[in-house]
Amino acid sequence: MNAEIINKEYKCLNYGFVRLVDMMGDDTAIVQAARTSYGKGTKSVNEDRNLIRYLMRNKHTSPFEMVEFKFHIKLPIFVARQWIRHRTANVNEYSGRYSEMPDEFYIPSSDNIKKQSINNKQARANEGFDNQYTSEIIQKISDTQNNVFQEYREFLDSGMAREIARINLPLSIYTEWYWKIDLHNLLHFLKLRLDKHSQYEIRVYAEIIADILKQCVPFTWEAFEDYILNAVYFSVNELKILKNLINPNYKITDNDYTEAGLGTTEKKEFIDKLSFL
Repeated sequence: MNAEIINKEYKCLNYGFVRLVDMMGDDTAIVQAARTSYGKGTKSVNEDRNLIRYLMRNKHTSPFEMVEFKFHIKLPIFVARQWIRHRTANVNEYSGRYSEMPDEFYIPSSDNIKKQSINNKQARANEGFDNQYTSEIIQKISDTQNNVFQEYREFLDSGMAREIARINLPLSIYTEWYWKIDLHNLLHFLKLRLDKHSQYEIRVYAEIIADILKQCVPFTWEAFEDYILNAVYFSVNELKILKNLINPNYKITDNDYTEAGLGTTEKKEFIDKLSFL
């Protein structure tokens, strides 16, 4: 365990952070678990690395479940609601019933205030607003947060129960939780949340966690980058088209996509994959 990483606070967004509180196991624990399954195995550092790469490449995931990480994370509630969709972790969250909520809200920077994407119903576009309107948006967000929190304080001062006083607080207010997860499921989380299509605000946290893993399980992270994170997979229908591309003079036509059974969305995804080649 790298003592310098444990309890180090990595800042995220304006008030958030990620802290690695504890961990069980490392690259060595993975190969140890694998050798229990495979019998007597290799033992040099290089052979340990090769075994981890074999496991990752062939999706033998159970040895990676032997390693666990426990994080203390502070994040806006709207990010937490995305995060909690990964239902493979143990979570204990700050309670607004037992404790007063902090006067800490997320306000996006001007660079992150964008228009709605036309092609992606759940994402923002690259296009933003003019500087004046963007400034007005930020000011309105801040004013609303301040007004609502002032009302929250007034409710508490009147003697209202905390569990009722909190209900008007916006999704931009910060919460905290302890989040414990095994390495296999953590890598799956990062595969999704490091993707360029993932929402910026949760991607910031994923990037910090990725940096922590690079230091804690370097062989595993290297294999994950090579075989999962930066890899491209093709469906059987996409492979029908790729076979034609063996010929460098072949030009793909719309008829190729139709014959291969690719619809409009699949066609776009396929073209995006080809940009990696």
